[in-house]
Amino acid sequence: MATSKGANTYNRQNWEDSEFPVLCQTCLGDNPYIRMTKEKFGKECKICVRPFTVFRWCPGARMRFKKTEVCQTCSKIKNVCQTCLLDLEYGLPVQVRDAALKVQESMPKSDVNKEYYTQNMEKEIANTDGTTPVGALVGKSQTPSDMLLKLARTTPYYKRNRPHICSFWVKGECKRGEECPYRHEKPTDPDDPLADQNIKDRFYGMNDPVADKLIKRFGNMPKLEPPEDKTISTLYIGNLGEKVGEKELRDHFYQFGEVRSVNVVSKQQCAFVQFTTRSAAEAAAEASFNKLIINGRRLNIKWGRSQGQQQLTGKKEGEEGQLMLEPVPGLPGALPPPPEEITNNFFNLQPPPMMPPMPQRVMMSQGPPPMPIFGGVPRGMIPPGIRLPPPPPGVMPMRPPPGMPPRPSTMHYPSQDPTRMGAIQTGK
Repeated sequence: MATSKGANTYNRQNWEDSEFPVLCQTCLGDNPYIRMTKEKFGKECKICVRPFTVFRWCPGARMRFKKTEVCQTCSKIKNVCQTCLLDLEYGLPVQVRDAALKVQESMPKSDVNKEYYTQNMEKEIANTDGTTPVGALVGKSQTPSDMLLKLARTTPYYKRNRPHICSFWVKGECKRGEECPYRHEKPTDPDDPLADQNIKDRFYGMNDPVADKLIKRFGNMPKLEPPEDKTISTLYIGNLGEKVGEKELRDHFYQFGEVRSVNVVSKQQCAFVQFTTRSAAEAAAEASFNKLIINGRRLNIKWGRSQGQQQLTGKKEGEEGQLMLEPVPGLPGALPPPPEEITNNFFNLQPPPMMPPMPQRVMMSQGPPPMPIFGGVPRGMIPPGIRLPPPPPGVMPMRPPPGMPPRPSTMHYPSQDPTRMGAIQTGK
C-alpha cells in the first residue's frame, strides 16, 4: 500500500501530470477534431519506469487506437514522439538522426544513474519553454546534414496507424468477416529483421532494424562525385524553366564562394556556373545535389566537362573535315564490308577455275597473230576440248579476226562450216 496512488510518498512529486501529449502529426491522424481519453498516472514509462499521464485516442476511421508509451521527460530529452518514438523534426529513428548529427549517446541505463540524470534534465526543461530539445541535441537540429535532408519524411505516413493483423484470420478461424476490426492480410516473414523491433532499442538508438535499413538506403543513393581533373570548376544546372534566371542562380551560389560567370542557355533550359576556385565548386555541388529548389523547381546539378574531354567525346572530326556526332543508342551498327571475291561480282558468280599450263606451239606464219582473249592466253594456244569460262558481266565476248577460220573443234554441224557457205575464200 505504500506505493499505491493514494499513498503520499516522497516520490510522488516526480510523477508526471500533463494536460496534452507530445505527438507527431502521423500519430495524431488527419482528423482535426480528435477526441482523447486522459488517465492520470495510468501507466509507468517504458524507459524511466515512473508513472505518467496516459492519453488514448483513435487517429482516424479504420485505424487502431493508440496511446502514449513514454513520459514527456524522456520524450523531450530525445526530442521524439511519445507513441512512435521517432524524431519530431525529421520523422526518423533516433539511431539515424544521431548518426547524421554525430551525437554521442550519454543517457545512463542503470536505475540509480537514470533517475539522477532524469532529475537534472527536468530542471533544464523547466528553464525552457518546453518546445526545444535539451541535453546533447541543443543546437544540433538547426544544422541538418545531407543524410537528414535526403531521408527525412516531410509528409505524414498514416499507413502506420492501421490495425494489427487478425491472428484468427491467419489460422482460418475468423468469423467476423468485414466487421472484424483487424486486418485480414498475410503476415510478414518472421525471419525478417523488421519483424523484431524493441521500444528500448528505438529510444536509445541501438540495434534498430529500421535504422539499419535507412542507413543502407542512404549508402545506395546516387552521389555526385567530383571529376579527377582539378581544373574543372564549372557546374551544370538543368531544369531551369522560365522562372529561374541568372539573378536567382547567382544569389544562391554566391554563398559558397566567388562566382566567375553564370551563362544561362534559355533554349535548353540550363545554365553553367563557373567558380574561381575548385573548393567553392565542390562545396556548392555537395550542398545542392538533389536538394536545390528555386521558385518551386527542383534543379539538376552536375559537373561540367573540360574542353579537351568535349573534343574527344562529342566533337570528333572525320577525315573529310565533317563533324562526327555520337552514335544514337539502340540503333544497329554498320554492316561489315563484303568479301573481296564478290566486290565487283554483282551476280555472285563463281570465280573461274585455274587454267592448266599451256604447251608452247609454233604459231602460224601466215595471217595476223590471233587476238589475246581472257587471261592473256591466245586463242590458238588453247588445246582442243577445253572451253573457256563465260566472260564477266559487262564484257563483250571477243570474236576472231576476219580471214581466220574458226577452230574445227567448235563445229558440230556441216552448216556451221563457213567455207561451205562461201563466207571465206579458200586458195583452191
